[in-house]
Amino acid sequence: MQFRDLRAQYQRYKNEIDAAIQRVLSSAYFIGGNEVAELEEQLADYVGVKHCITCANGTEAMTLVLMAWGIKEGDAVFVPDFTFFSTGEVVSFRGATPVFVDVERDTFNIDPPKLEKSIQKTFAEGRITPKAVIPVDLFGLPANYPEIEKIARRYNLLVLEDGAQGMGGSINGKRACSFGNAATTSFFPAKPLGCYGDGGAVFTDDDSLAQLIKSLKVHGKGENKYDNVRIGVNSRLDAMQAAILKVKLRALIEHELEDVNRVYRLYNEKLEGVVETPVIPEGYYSSFAQYTIKLKNKEQRNKLQAELKEQGIPNMIYYIKPMHKQGAFSHLSYDNKDFEVTNELCDIVLSLSMHPYLSEEDVEKVANTIRSIII
Repeated sequence: MQFRDLRAQYQRYKNEIDAAIQRVLSSAYFIGGNEVAELEEQLADYVGVKHCITCANGTEAMTLVLMAWGIKEGDAVFVPDFTFFSTGEVVSFRGATPVFVDVERDTFNIDPPKLEKSIQKTFAEGRITPKAVIPVDLFGLPANYPEIEKIARRYNLLVLEDGAQGMGGSINGKRACSFGNAATTSFFPAKPLGCYGDGGAVFTDDDSLAQLIKSLKVHGKGENKYDNVRIGVNSRLDAMQAAILKVKLRALIEHELEDVNRVYRLYNEKLEGVVETPVIPEGYYSSFAQYTIKLKNKEQRNKLQAELKEQGIPNMIYYIKPMHKQGAFSHLSYDNKDFEVTNELCDIVLSLSMHPYLSEEDVEKVANTIRSIII
């Protein structure tokens, strides 16, 4: 049993993936070209936005947007406290200050009322200027964008959706990576839509923003790559990864999202009353980058994790340390009491094996093992 079984996916689509790789090798066109252009068009169409701009990875996708928005020293950007490091890292990389916000216990996503309270507090203190919010679609579930976008409009803030884990999720049919002023995703291999290396993308309906990001990702190019009109970076998705992603996007759409939600329902059914299982609000759809349960306390979580590993059942902890406790942010001043939910989650969460190719027998094995340990 694999935590995220990329081998099973490859075996199912081996002929198509091998042919896509061979097509790129035969063309000898390894950077840019038709493969990348076609992928960008397909992704924009699937997500439901005007523009998709691919780049080297999900972290650089967020960086490119913050660069284009002119986020800089003295600016405040609001980020959930319970997430992967890069969401706050990109803010600091631009010289701005990440302001961490506690999350909802049920969804793991940024808590809108706490977000508004943090924005008001930051304005009142007057040390840094609120400019943007980066909600995260954690574990495949979109954040509460209807409420987040209302708050952002009230305070004239930009919204950047971090959809690194969210591709395929939706709210009332509106797909992840279509929310806010811009959105980004990651094609890291273990993501719901992953390549065989690194990759990322920016999504937006803003024509001017799209053009600026296309310039920034290629050394600030103007008319061509030898006409440099601004300082940019070198951040490109290569043709090989684009060709692979085109195959895997079809798989995601045709059956993987449905299959991973089937696994979610099986887990919930078999673990009901044993542990706290994931909550999907009405109207929401998750792509289940992770299936994350909650235990009663840290001791029970650690005991369960150790015994599962001993029996060869893969599992992971996402995330073991809150953002506000990361050493890289130790220069920032935070009150630990403002993060009660995140502090608890870091002690009690455990993610189980989750992917579209997980069999009912495997789910049964995992659930029965958990029952035997806890009950």
